[in-house]
Amino acid sequence: MRFLIVRTDIRTVVDTDIAAAWADGGRLRDETTTPEPRRQVVHAEDRDAALLLARALASVGAVRCGKQRVKVLPLDGPGPERPGSS
Repeated sequence: MRFLIVRTDIRTVVDTDIAAAWADGGRLRDETTTPEPRRQVVHAEDRDAALLLARALASVGAVRCGKQRVKVLPLDGPGPERPGSS
């Protein structure tokens, strides 16, 4: 399975938006309609490589102080089961 590792900026949120989302039961952030701005994008061919790259990106100062985040996203679903892999 292939993975996409993305480092994004975290959008700031106003207190009134938090209160409105809480009251309506809605979402504060919806990545499908308004994704966070991307800073860096890396591809990996397997899960171990993806986690290793994500760990390296998480060591960036902006991630460590909470201004950015690292996401690991699968690009395709699990492939067909190969004979002898279970």
